[in-house]
Amino acid sequence: MQLTVSVALLSLVSLTAASCDGENNDIGLGNAGRADVIEVVDAPATITARAAATLTAAADGTLVSLSVKPGDTVAAGQVLAVIDSPSAQQRLTAAGEALDALKGAGGGGGGTKNLSATQKKTDDAAAKAFADARGAAQQIADQAVRAALLHQIDLAERTYQEAAASARALITAVQRGLASVNQAMSALTAAQRAQAQAAYDLARSTVDALTLRAPVAGVVQLGGTSAASAPSITDLLGAAAGATGGAGAAVDVPQQPGPGVDPAVPVGGRVAAGAAIVTVVDVSELGLMAEVDETDVLLVQPGVTARVELDAAPGAVYEATVTSADVLPTASARGGVSYRSRLKLGVGRYDDGRLAPTPRPGMNAVAHLEVRSIRDAVTVPAAAVFNVGGKDVVWLVRDGKAVQTPVSIGVSGQDRVQVLSGVADGDRLVVRGTDKVKQGMDLQR
Repeated sequence: MQLTVSVALLSLVSLTAASCDGENNDIGLGNAGRADVIEVVDAPATITARAAATLTAAADGTLVSLSVKPGDTVAAGQVLAVIDSPSAQQRLTAAGEALDALKGAGGGGGGTKNLSATQKKTDDAAAKAFADARGAAQQIADQAVRAALLHQIDLAERTYQEAAASARALITAVQRGLASVNQAMSALTAAQRAQAQAAYDLARSTVDALTLRAPVAGVVQLGGTSAASAPSITDLLGAAAGATGGAGAAVDVPQQPGPGVDPAVPVGGRVAAGAAIVTVVDVSELGLMAEVDETDVLLVQPGVTARVELDAAPGAVYEATVTSADVLPTASARGGVSYRSRLKLGVGRYDDGRLAPTPRPGMNAVAHLEVRSIRDAVTVPAAAVFNVGGKDVVWLVRDGKAVQTPVSIGVSGQDRVQVLSGVADGDRLVVRGTDKVKQGMDLQR
């Protein structure tokens, strides 16, 4: 646990060297006194933006327009870029034709054996398409994009399963002579239509997503962040547009460019599905993500204030307030267990009162979290307290003799600590060289 403290003494503490003999020249004496003490936990932190969203290509194609440049401020919903993708348009057209064909289809003739075979073929094709789509979605690094795609796939699959269940029930009824073949064919066509509708809706979503709009207001940065880009929705479901749709297509997730390579895609340039085109960063409210050690996290509660120092702004101090602390731990950068705490970042100033520059997301910082404080408390220098047998003790001076005395410690600072019991205001005690003192040793005042 790393602690710092700021103390405003309300009474002066004298510090003298015991001089009863030559052996005690390194032993220092002082007095307990009243003071304000602040206990501070230091935690490494990173500046965070309110939100950041990377817009990616929904399908393979060409970047035909880019209406923003780096550093532009954009509004939510504003069109930022447009991608032309003949392949996505072709998939939408094919899905639409398949859907139209099924909408006009009705019950037909055929034996129960053909009905069962057709149903199994449809079920197998649908199961493979949905499984391939779900497997591809699981590989997406962006959690929000991954969750949205999985939810859309789940909805489409449930719709198909409901229609398919009705078809299977009617086929069974036909086999038992309880329903007509036409009824079973109508139900089977409905199941196929449900699959085709899902494929069409997903293909339509991909084409609509070729027009990139800002999901939040913020500042534009061309290219993406360090997170992996996402494949398109249509690629996830592959060729599921047909009544007996085929397997999903393989997805090629592009890698981020290396150092010294401009991540921006030029207008007229080719883009792969999932390629990062533009990122919008909402910097209207900056925050901090601090890693608090497990030994300190129970003291870090919402409302705790902090002083923040940045590597990028030496000498400046920023204000911050804790808004939340995670319940589950993460691996600490220092090795061990830590808990992420989120803080709202305020203004920063230099010692001379000048405003400090506005930080940028990703900058390194140290948060000095003021977890506990006490005013006008009985305190002793931190060096006066040591541990014997698991108990905190001090050397008090009684009638010129050293007396080892147990104490109870409250708020702890680096320079001074609060004493709840064992020491009274004004008591004389050893504040330096405690390891050189023995019980009953003569200590002249």
